[in-house]
Amino acid sequence: MTEVRPPAVPTAALWERDEEVAAITEAVDTLCADRSSPGGLLVLRGEAGLGKTALLAETRRIAEQRGCTVWSARGGETLRSVPFNVVRQLLQPALVSMLPEEAREYLGDWYDIAGPALGIADPGEGHADPRGVCEGLVAAVRRLARRDWPLVLLIDDAHWADQETLRWLASFAERLVDLSVLVVIARRPGEISGASARYLDAVAADRPVTTLSALTPEATAGLTRAALGENADAAFCREVWAVTGGNPYETVELLAKVQDSELEPVEAHAGELRDLNRSARGGGLVERLEELGIDATRFAWAAAILGNDITVGLVARLATLDVDAAARCAELLRGARILTAPDPSTTGRSAPADLEFVHPLIATAVYNSIPDALRRAMHGIAARIVTDSGHGAAAAARHLLEVHPDDDEELVWQLREAAREHLAVGAPDAARRCLERALEEPPRPEVHAQVLYELGCATFLTAPARTIGHLRAALGMPGLDGDRRVDAVVRLSQALLHNDQLEEAVRTVEAEAARLEPGPAQMRLRTVQFMWEGIHAGEAASPGRSERLAELAATCTGRDNSERALLIVRGFDAMMRGENAEEIVEICDRALVNGRLAPGLGWTDSEWGVELLLMLADAYAYTDRLDRAESLYNEALHAYDTAGWSGGHLALAHAYVGLGHRRRGRLEAAEAELRESLRLAERVGRGLPLYWTATCNLVDTLLARGHVDEAWAVAEQHDFAPPYPSTIVLPDPRSVRGRLLLAVGRVQEGVNELEEAQKAAAARGHHNPVHVFWAADLARALATEDPARAARLAVDVRRQAERFGTDTAIGEALRVAAALETGQRAVRLAAQAVTFLESSPCQYEHAVARVEYGILARSVPDLERGLALARSCGADGLVKRAREELKAGGGPR
Repeated sequence: MTEVRPPAVPTAALWERDEEVAAITEAVDTLCADRSSPGGLLVLRGEAGLGKTALLAETRRIAEQRGCTVWSARGGETLRSVPFNVVRQLLQPALVSMLPEEAREYLGDWYDIAGPALGIADPGEGHADPRGVCEGLVAAVRRLARRDWPLVLLIDDAHWADQETLRWLASFAERLVDLSVLVVIARRPGEISGASARYLDAVAADRPVTTLSALTPEATAGLTRAALGENADAAFCREVWAVTGGNPYETVELLAKVQDSELEPVEAHAGELRDLNRSARGGGLVERLEELGIDATRFAWAAAILGNDITVGLVARLATLDVDAAARCAELLRGARILTAPDPSTTGRSAPADLEFVHPLIATAVYNSIPDALRRAMHGIAARIVTDSGHGAAAAARHLLEVHPDDDEELVWQLREAAREHLAVGAPDAARRCLERALEEPPRPEVHAQVLYELGCATFLTAPARTIGHLRAALGMPGLDGDRRVDAVVRLSQALLHNDQLEEAVRTVEAEAARLEPGPAQMRLRTVQFMWEGIHAGEAASPGRSERLAELAATCTGRDNSERALLIVRGFDAMMRGENAEEIVEICDRALVNGRLAPGLGWTDSEWGVELLLMLADAYAYTDRLDRAESLYNEALHAYDTAGWSGGHLALAHAYVGLGHRRRGRLEAAEAELRESLRLAERVGRGLPLYWTATCNLVDTLLARGHVDEAWAVAEQHDFAPPYPSTIVLPDPRSVRGRLLLAVGRVQEGVNELEEAQKAAAARGHHNPVHVFWAADLARALATEDPARAARLAVDVRRQAERFGTDTAIGEALRVAAALETGQRAVRLAAQAVTFLESSPCQYEHAVARVEYGILARSVPDLERGLALARSCGADGLVKRAREELKAGGGPR
C-alpha cells in the first residue's frame, strides 16, 4: 500500500490496490508478449466486500485495452448444485456464436463428450465419464485459446462455483504451463468444504495467492472526503472506518446512506453512522426492504429464488404480480440499491437478464429472510415455471431439491429424470443429490428399490462404498426383479471388488445364483462368481473350482453372451494354470463372433465390465497370440478415448497396451504407455488394482531395458512391495519384485521373495511359467549356492513349459537349463532356446537368447544379430551387459 489516494482510480474499491493492479498488469503484459507465452493464474482472496469484483473489472479493462479476448463467469450461492454452471457461463457465449458445424470442428473428437456438459450438444443415452468430460472441457479451452489469443478468463465468487466446474478448473490449472491463457480467480476464504474445497485448493497449489486487506483509516478518510466533500472532519472519517472495518463495499454503501439522509459529516453526527450502517446489511436491510411494501418484498424474494438471469416477466410469474406492478417494484428496488441493471461485460449469461443484486451480500440477506415454508413453496413454483418453459428436469433440479418432502410421486419422477440427465452429461454427484432427495420424499414402496438402485449406479464411479450400501438396501426390499435385480447384484459385486472386498463380492453373486433356476440369469451370475474367484489372489483357490468351471464351459457353444463370458473365464483360468495353449486359444475363439467381440460385450458396455475382456486379451497375450491381444488392447484404448473415459478404465487400457508392447519387445513404447497409465492411476487412487498393474509392468519393463536404478526408484516411489493386492496382477508382482531385488544385489531378499511367489502360485494352482516366472529366476539365483535345487527347479520349469506348449515358454525354459550347464551341453541348450524364441512373437526374449548363445558359442554373427535385435527393442542395458561379459571372458572367436 503505497498511496492514500491513488490518482485516477476508476472505482472506490480500487483504493490501496496499487500492488494488486500492478501484478495484474504484469500478468496481462506477459500473456500478450508472444503466442508461446506460458499461461498464468492469479488468485484474489478476500472477505466479502473487499473489492475482488472491482479488481476483476479492472483486469478486464487492462486486458481489453491490450486487445485481449476476455470471458468471465460468476459462482452463485444458490446455484452450486447446478453442474457445469460456471464453465458454461465462460465458454457458452463463444461456442453458441458458432454454427454447429464450426463448434464440432473446433472441438473435434471432444464435441460429443464436452458438448453436452456445455449445453451445445444433446447428451447420449449412457453415463458420461466425469473425468472424460473434464478432459474434454480442458481440450475445448485449449482449442479456443488458439483461436482467441490472447485469452483472459475471469471467475468471480469461485467459492460458490459448482463442483463440476471446480474439478475442471483444477485440471485446467495443471496445464497452464503449455497454454497461453491467463486465469484470474476471486474467492472468499472458507465458504466451501468437501470435494469442492479440495479442487479449489488444488487450483492455487504452489501459486502465490493475493490476500486482500481492508482499507486503512487514511484511505477511508480519503474515500469519505471524495464522496462527501473536503469538509468531512477527521473524527467523522475515523468513525466511518471504525463502523465499516475498512470494508470498501460497506464504506461506499454507508457513504451513500449519509448522502441520502443529508447528514453533515462532522463529529457531532458520527454517532448516527452505526444505525445507518445497520440498515444497509442483515436485519437492517430486511427492515428497509419491508418498508418498500409487500409487493416489492415479494419481488425481491422471487429474484433471490431465481438467483441469476432475473427478468421482470419471470419474477412477476413467480411472485404472482402483474407486469406493471412488477415493473414498479423493480424501479423501487433499483432506487433502494438492492437491485441494479446488470453490466453485460462482467459475466457470461445463459439468458438475457434485466436485473441483478447490487452485491452478493444483499442477495444472501434477502434469500435468508424468506420464511422457510414460503421459500420451499416458491422453489416449487420456480421448478414448474422452468419445466413449463420447455426446459428439462435437470434445469429445474436446483429448485426441486429445495421443495419440502410431501410424498409427491411426480416430484420423485422429476428428480429421477433429472438424475438421468445429469449422468448423461458427466455429473454423477449432481445425480446423487437428486436421488438422495427423491428418497426423502419418499418414493412409493413399489419404486423405492428402483431409486436406491439408480442411486447405487450414480455413485458407482465416485464412491463405491456408498454404492454398496445403496444396492444392498435395494436388494433387501421388494420392487427389484428379473434382469434389473441380477444387474444390481453384479454391480454390487463390482463395487465390493473396487472397495477391495473381493471375498464378499464372490459370496454375493454365489448366494444370488443359488436362489435362481437354471437359465441365462443364473449363468451370468455363476460366470461373475467364477470371474471374481479367478482374479482373487487369496491364499488358496476354492476346492474344485477349475474343474467345475471346465465342466460347465464344456457345455457352452457361445450362443449368447452369458456363455461367451463363461468361455472367456475358462480360457483365462486355463492360461493361469498353464494348460495347453492351443486348447486355451480354441476356447477363447469360441467366445468371439466372426473373430470379434459380440454385441453387448464391448469395452464400454456396462453389463459385464472391463475385467472380463481383459481376461480374454491376457489369455491371448500369454499364449503367444499377441496379434489378437494387441488388437483387443488397442480397441480398448480407442473405445475409452472416444467415449471420454479418462479415469481408471483409461489407465488400465494404457497399462495393457504397454503390456502388449512389453511382450512384443517394444520396450521404449511400453515404458511410455506405462508411465501414462501410472500418471492416470495416481489421479484415481493409490493401492487400487489398476495402480498395481501400472507399477508392476513399469518395473518389469525398466528391468528388461536394463534400467535397474530407475526400476528401483519407481518401486520405492510407488510402494511396489508387500502387502500385495487381493486381485491378480499380470505379470506376477512377487516374481517381478524378486527379480528386482536380485538385480539390485539384494540376493537373499530376492530369493525369499521368489520363494513366497512359489507358495502363492502353488496355493492358487498357477503353473504358467511365463507370467509366474519365479522358478526360472530362483533357479539362476541358486545355481552356485544350491545347484541341486536349482537343477530341480529348471526341470520343473521345462516340464511346465512343455505342458503349456508355447514357443516363448519352451524357449525361456531352455535358457534356464543352459544357464545351469557348462561346455557344449550349455551351447546346445542355448541353441535350442534360440530356435524356439526365434519363432516366438516376444522379440526381447529372442534377443536375450541370441546374445547368450553368441557368447557361449563364441559366434560373432549370432552375437551381432542379438545385439542389433536388443537395440531395436530398446534394451540398451542388455547390450551393455553383453559387452561387459565379453570383455571379462575374452570375447567370441
